[in-house]
Formats: sequence, C-alpha cells, structure tokens
Amino acid sequence: MTDTIQNAPVSKAGVWAGRIISAIVVFFLLFDSGIKVLKLAAAVEGTVQAGYPASVVRPIGIVLLACIVFYVIPRASILGAILLTGYLGGATATMVRLSNPGFFLPVVVGVLAWLGIYLRDAQLRALIPLRRSAL
Repeated sequence: MTDTIQNAPVSKAGVWAGRIISAIVVFFLLFDSGIKVLKLAAAVEGTVQAGYPASVVRPIGIVLLACIVFYVIPRASILGAILLTGYLGGATATMVRLSNPGFFLPVVVGVLAWLGIYLRDAQLRALIPLRRSAL
C-alpha cells in the first residue's frame, strides 16, 4: 500500500480551532507562570513539595513566561512550542518521580500546544503531514 500526503488547506474553522486551543494553553500557562513569578503561597508550597527549593519558584516562572512569549509570537511559535515541550517534560518527569497521578496534565498541555500550532500553521502541516493509506 502506498501512502498519500494530504495537502488540502485547512478550513477557517480549523484555523480558528487552532487559535482557540492555543489561547487556552496560553491562559493556563500564564496563570501558572504568574503565580510563580509573584511567589504566591500555593506555588511555593507546590514547588517545595516537589523537592525544589523555594528560591527557584520565581526563576521557574520567568522561564515559563519566556517560553510563552515565544509561543505567542507567530514567527517564533514553533520555537516556543519546542521550549514549552522541554518545560512540560520536566514537569512530567517531576510528577512521575513523585508518583503523582496527575502526571498526564503537562503531557496534555504539551499536546494541545502542538495541536494548536498544527491547526493554524500551514508550514508545520507541510513539515509533518498526516497520511492515509490509499485503498
């Protein structure tokens, strides 16, 4: 069987779905970075419970904020998604190390971050095309 590449342009609905998914990811991560940058009690407690010193809460929030900035700039969005993947991978590894059953949350956020870009960026769709088998 041969595979064929689907190069059909994405509809306006697909582009808007990508924008909405990306916006949800951005708002969620902005909240997370905001509580870390402000060193709110919940962020400090969670970080310390994860085994990190309280002194790294603000720097972690700033790193996440920088990743978000790259993600929301259209020309740098793929770089931002790569950076977010690394950040969220670290969060996943920490949660797995702690046997936290919510370890899948950063994985879901990472998948949604990439899905949002995939739906709205034709160059990414060309780079990673979906294929279906020819019958």
